[in-house]
Amino acid sequence: MSGHNKWSTIKRKKGAIDAKRSKMFSKLIKDITIAVKEGGPDPDGNPRLRLAIANAKGVSMPKDNIQRAISKGADKDAASFQETTYEGYAPNGIAIFIECTTDNLQRTVSNIRSYFNKYGGNLGTNGSLSFLFDRKGVFIIPKGTIDPDEFEMEIIDAGAEDISLEDDTFTVTTAMEDFGSMMRKLEELKIEPESASLQRIPKETTKLDLEASKKVIKLIDFFEEDDDVQNVYHNMEITDELMDALNQ
Repeated sequence: MSGHNKWSTIKRKKGAIDAKRSKMFSKLIKDITIAVKEGGPDPDGNPRLRLAIANAKGVSMPKDNIQRAISKGADKDAASFQETTYEGYAPNGIAIFIECTTDNLQRTVSNIRSYFNKYGGNLGTNGSLSFLFDRKGVFIIPKGTIDPDEFEMEIIDAGAEDISLEDDTFTVTTAMEDFGSMMRKLEELKIEPESASLQRIPKETTKLDLEASKKVIKLIDFFEEDDDVQNVYHNMEITDELMDALNQ
């Protein structure tokens, strides 16, 4: 398995371990709301909304929740959200990149800074760490009845860089600029991904011992529990030993 796909697959597994369904729903509702405010409530004419709805369906969000999120986005009097990012270092020099969606920037930056301080890290300036990550399209696709060989041939033409199959789930990685063409190819093949997103994949990872790794994971968990945080990326190597510890 390639480095990019290994990282994405492990991140997905950790997400499954940590996931609280209400937290996932909250984040996806924000995605839907912002998509509607940007491009309108019709998914046929709004690719970002279409993607947000597909991701919501991928985690079995009820249709009523999805419709309420669309209505909320269409309400001119509803709170407006801003998308923002923060970058900093966890202990032992681990780079952390955080994507947020917030209706109160002051609250969000104050919380992010306090989490870094609590665990011996520090908040950096925007742009200081982005060079450590590649922006990639990552698609999680249930295998179902898909023929792996035929599927691989089809999606390589659409820009697939890496393809792996583990636990009956494909993880497909594309360059950022090929994200749209891959979405169109999957629609053409009538394949609905469990999730599709632009992620920040570390160019290189740093290996820590188990105890140091656990401290970094605690900090990441604090970030992910914050209602304003949508995604957290880092460049720490997730070893098999750490995965076993997280599963306990």
